[in-house]
Amino acid sequence: MTAASEAWKISSPADAARARILVARLTAQAGVPLIERARFLTTLTARLRQCLEQGGVWELHVDTRRTVVSDEHGRPEITVWPAGGPSHDPSPWRLTLPCPEPAQPDMPDSDMGETALAEAFLAADDDTAAVLGRLDQQEELVRFHREELHQTNQGVLALHAELDASALVQQELLDAERAARSEAEKARRLLTFLADASAEVTASLNHEDIQRRLPDLLVPEYASHVDVWLFDDEEVARGAHRPAAAVAAARTGRPQHAGAHPGGLPGVDDLPPSALAPAQPLLCIPLTARRTLGVLTLGAPGPRFDPDTSVMLVELTRRIGIALDHARRYEQHRDIAEALQRAQLTDLPTAEGLLLAARYQPATRGLNIGGDWYDAFTQPDGSLLAVIGDVTGHGLRAAIMMGQLRTALRAYAVDGDSPAQLLTRLHRLLRHQQPELYATAAIARFRPGDPTVVWASAGHPPPVVRAPDATVRVLSTKPGVMLGVPLPYVYEDHSIELAPGSTLALYTDGLVERRALGIDLGIDRLARALSSLSTRELEQDLDVAADSLLMPLLYDSEHDDDVCLLLCRTTPTPPTSPSQDVQADVPCMHPRHPE
Repeated sequence: MTAASEAWKISSPADAARARILVARLTAQAGVPLIERARFLTTLTARLRQCLEQGGVWELHVDTRRTVVSDEHGRPEITVWPAGGPSHDPSPWRLTLPCPEPAQPDMPDSDMGETALAEAFLAADDDTAAVLGRLDQQEELVRFHREELHQTNQGVLALHAELDASALVQQELLDAERAARSEAEKARRLLTFLADASAEVTASLNHEDIQRRLPDLLVPEYASHVDVWLFDDEEVARGAHRPAAAVAAARTGRPQHAGAHPGGLPGVDDLPPSALAPAQPLLCIPLTARRTLGVLTLGAPGPRFDPDTSVMLVELTRRIGIALDHARRYEQHRDIAEALQRAQLTDLPTAEGLLLAARYQPATRGLNIGGDWYDAFTQPDGSLLAVIGDVTGHGLRAAIMMGQLRTALRAYAVDGDSPAQLLTRLHRLLRHQQPELYATAAIARFRPGDPTVVWASAGHPPPVVRAPDATVRVLSTKPGVMLGVPLPYVYEDHSIELAPGSTLALYTDGLVERRALGIDLGIDRLARALSSLSTRELEQDLDVAADSLLMPLLYDSEHDDDVCLLLCRTTPTPPTSPSQDVQADVPCMHPRHPE
């Protein structure tokens, strides 16, 4: 670009138009882009209009001498100030424009006619038209992008809506999952309590003990207080006031809820609040088994009963009713069996040259009443039979069967049969009359003045003999089968000679058998205990010796079977005189019965 600087006088609109035409040609010649050229000319036109509005003569200077740059582009500078120099205007108006091509200012023809001026003016509209065309394209592009943006915004809004809906669904699912987990945990807790509480109440066969356990189980988590109303408990029934809901539960056999507001509990009828507790909801549940035994009344632990908890309480009450019914039935059977058992434990007879002592102790666990028994009686020939036996099982049936065997044995003994013959007849009787019941027994026969003792056993633990010198012997011969097994069997007699001062011990397996130890170890313990008794103790009081024998065998453990012990001690036979009468069957020693 050749450096140049020109100036034009502007005093009329025509001068301004000519100057604008010159600058337009200059920028077009310099290759200025259309949009920038239009913006440049628009700014120049506005300045020239301001100058004309102020009046006077103005000068427009186009200076291209400062436009040389490294990239050979020019920057024409246009300055407008009042005629006479820039001193009159401390801040002249300047405008620069980068030009891709060199530009030479071209002084307009001062005599440019109206035709040339009009053509130049009309040519200026070409730039405007081009700009408007560009503007239309840009507007179309903007509309296109605006539509795309609108569609994108709609998609974004739809996506946000879907995300919000998904978040809401996810939150609902999380809430449902938490609720389900809470319900599952609650159900697990209720079922665990139901199982533990059921095991607690069914572990006892004492109805009073069951009642005592209920407050500890239910208060305070499931009830504020517990009241048990048993219909056959006369002491509690006298003078007791019961809520109307408890009376309704007893009458209808259905659970009743009494409260200021309906409980809405499953399977429970609603009643008005109780006059005895108007401010507290009550839940009255019948205790049923084979019949309605009573009513369990529970006070609400809070303002109301929880429906799920009430279902658990109704089921627990049903199990409590069954446990109470079992306890009552057991107590009735136990009382009858105990009475029968006591009736069978008769006094021991006296016999020439023989001392007898017996002990019976019920089991410390279980039903406590079994089929163990002992007996001693004389036969018509004067011999004495010492008998010990054990009927399988516990309870009333075992006690009744024990009584039948004892009576049958006494009846068979009238014929003078030997111990083995008696056992054979008992076996035949039991096998035909009670095919599902078994028993063991041992019988020893003592004859006055005869040191030989004849004995037989039917599946019973072997007798133990203590000699006068304290040596002990276990009579471990073949015992024979149990009484009542489903096969015919003939028992055999065994004999042993006992010197005066010897002691024969007959016993049941409850004395020597423990769950943690074998029966052989128990028999060894019995033999050692019998050997450790002093001769003086045996001679002075055989009952005391029996107690001393039981103490080391039973003190250190519980036993879940009855214990029977029968001691037979031979003594020297004193010479008899004609004036002395021999009395038979006179009570001499008394067994100690369980209190």
